[in-house]
Amino acid sequence: MKALTASEMREVDRLTTERYGVPSLQLMEAAGESAVAAILESPAFLAKSKPTCVFILCGKGNNGGDGLVVARHLREEADVEVLLFCKAEDLRGDAARNFQRWTAAGGNVKQILNENDWHAVSPKIAAADVIVDALLGTGLRGAATGVIAQAIEDVNRISRNATAATPGLIVAVDTPSGLPSDGEAASGPVLRAHITVTFTAPKIGQLISSDATNCGKLIVRAIGTPVALVEEVGMDVLRWAGPEEFRGLPLVRAVDSHKGTFGHVVVIGGSQGKSGAAILGGQAALRAGAGLVTVAAPETVLSTIAASQPELMTEGLECTSEGSVALKNIGSGRFVKLLEGKDAIAIGPGLGTAPETQEFVREAYREAPMPIVLDADGLNAFVGRADSLAQRKSSHVVITPHPGEMGRLLGVSTAKVQEDRRSAATEAARRWNVFVVLKGFHSLVVSPGGEILANTSGNAGLAKGGSGDVLTGVLAAMTTQFGTNDWLRVLALGVYLHGAAAELLAEDGELSGMLAGDVARAIPFARAKLIAELRSCG
Repeated sequence: MKALTASEMREVDRLTTERYGVPSLQLMEAAGESAVAAILESPAFLAKSKPTCVFILCGKGNNGGDGLVVARHLREEADVEVLLFCKAEDLRGDAARNFQRWTAAGGNVKQILNENDWHAVSPKIAAADVIVDALLGTGLRGAATGVIAQAIEDVNRISRNATAATPGLIVAVDTPSGLPSDGEAASGPVLRAHITVTFTAPKIGQLISSDATNCGKLIVRAIGTPVALVEEVGMDVLRWAGPEEFRGLPLVRAVDSHKGTFGHVVVIGGSQGKSGAAILGGQAALRAGAGLVTVAAPETVLSTIAASQPELMTEGLECTSEGSVALKNIGSGRFVKLLEGKDAIAIGPGLGTAPETQEFVREAYREAPMPIVLDADGLNAFVGRADSLAQRKSSHVVITPHPGEMGRLLGVSTAKVQEDRRSAATEAARRWNVFVVLKGFHSLVVSPGGEILANTSGNAGLAKGGSGDVLTGVLAAMTTQFGTNDWLRVLALGVYLHGAAAELLAEDGELSGMLAGDVARAIPFARAKLIAELRSCG
């Protein structure tokens, strides 16, 4: 699905009413109901054994109208208090109508017109179970100011930027207040949410801006606008890698499938003290559906790798005195023989940074004719000589750097990459004629031609050593199963499943204890969930 600017979103809403006859009031109702559904489904809400205290912060625009719908539908489930940051008579249109519905149903409203009003009520906010942010919507121009800016700053302070145990849930309706929709950096405070429920389509700023982390978990909900209208109006090449993006891929296996149907992955990795990275890459390739997986590693660690997973095949490589892969594997023909019958190659997990091993990586990369996934120490071998990434036999290469690795390849700081992740990934893809997966919050998958898919699955449980090695194996397995004709989408599927597996694990445990091996084991369940979701949507 395309990501939209604020003006494109307004046009989509207008055409939904004009062309398809869906009243704007109905769209607002559906938006509020969608936000309520997300609240009721959240673990923070479900964990409460007594009526939950909910504060809903409403501005005077349509975003405030959405918040009033939320209040009305949530009233039977919780103790709801509405804080209106304007005079009631300043409300217009659909927002005014929903204010009337709320008060007619017996709902109370506390008007917050200045900082004294806010300071009188803000201590209660600190004790809230749920805070709903409906102050400023996607049409924001400039910075949040006045009492609304003060409220944003205080909520962030109270919640320690959504990291404190209380409030248990901060929900942004449509967008976090203060976040620009079109991708530019915010010029004022931005509310930090645990989840953001946005409607119809994601906004560009929610996916790629330097302040996008304020969204927390981004949830996109349909409210009555045809998807075709989003595709018609949206002009940017940026797309959201949501479930619908993968509908056209053959996710369900044919009954006459066999192991050869899904290809043979070879993972080149491991070194003395780093055999676990190669194991994780191989296990992930198996769990992600490759028919056969071989891990090629230095002979000194081969027995450890072979004992880790009986389904893995192994191939020993000659090694250096440091216990890493030696360059002579190239000259001896051992590397060429290793590639026979293989469909994709993953280079990097745990190889180490010995100079001779780095030289092996560069030669192996240049000579391998099949699709290549280059990660971790595979990328480190090209620091200072990144332009040689364009010199190789393979026509399909994907590099998977985290921001620090991307900075080293481009010769800039990590901070510079993070300032404009889109530009960094696009420049690398174009310069070296490679596909790029720039990892991090909202990982970006970019083609050499500049097409972009932004992934929003995943969570902080992936902030653990080995997660990148798992992703490497997953991407190689996706490649052997689905090929390279639509490789951008195939790679995005791998990134999506990697994140979705982490989300499944979070349902039964706290994120801090999540392990990369757990993520690999959860990949098949994430795929099953995706298939079920696509079926339920028709």
